[in-house]
Order: sequence, then C-alpha cells, then structure tokens
Amino acid sequence: MQKIKLNDEIIVIAGKDKGAMGTVTKVTTNKVVVEGLNIAKKHVKPNPNAGVTGGIVDTEMPIAISNVALYNAKTEKADKVGIRTNKDGNKERFFKSNGDAIV
Repeated sequence: MQKIKLNDEIIVIAGKDKGAMGTVTKVTTNKVVVEGLNIAKKHVKPNPNAGVTGGIVDTEMPIAISNVALYNAKTEKADKVGIRTNKDGNKERFFKSNGDAIV
C-alpha cells in the first residue's frame, strides 16, 4: 500500500517549492506530480496531424516522493503516515501524530 495516493493534499518539505501545498495528480514508484508546483518550461515541436502548435510550454515536473509529506488538516502541519489494519481486517493509512485514519 502506498503512503501517498492520487488526489492527496500534500506539502513540499524540501526543494525550491518548500512550504507550498497542492494536490497530487500523478503517482509513480518514487515520484509524484503536484498540481501547480515544480513548473518547468519545455520546448514543444509542432505536430499538425495532432493539432499541436509548437512553442515553449509550462509543464508540471515530478517531485521525489521523499520531498513531500501528507498535509494533516487537524494539526495544520506536514505529517508522517503509517499503515495499519482496522477492525474489519482492511489496511488503512493513518497520521502518526494523532492516530487519525486518512479518508
């Protein structure tokens, strides 16, 4: 089970966007793409068959998963995540600071 999943609210804890918050739009093995963060300019070649005009485009680049942490709305801080089994026998993620389950 992954500790950070799609549509999670995260906060960046290291790097050029430190302190910024956003929503996860894509998760790979060890990187995440966050909406509106880690913007880079990419040169795009025109492709008339696909209807793509060329130029310089701002794109969201991946951030290492070790540089982000889940945002705990109750404590209003970044928080570590643990995995446990609940009473039904299903795995669930929880905040380590206060033990609340992540929905």
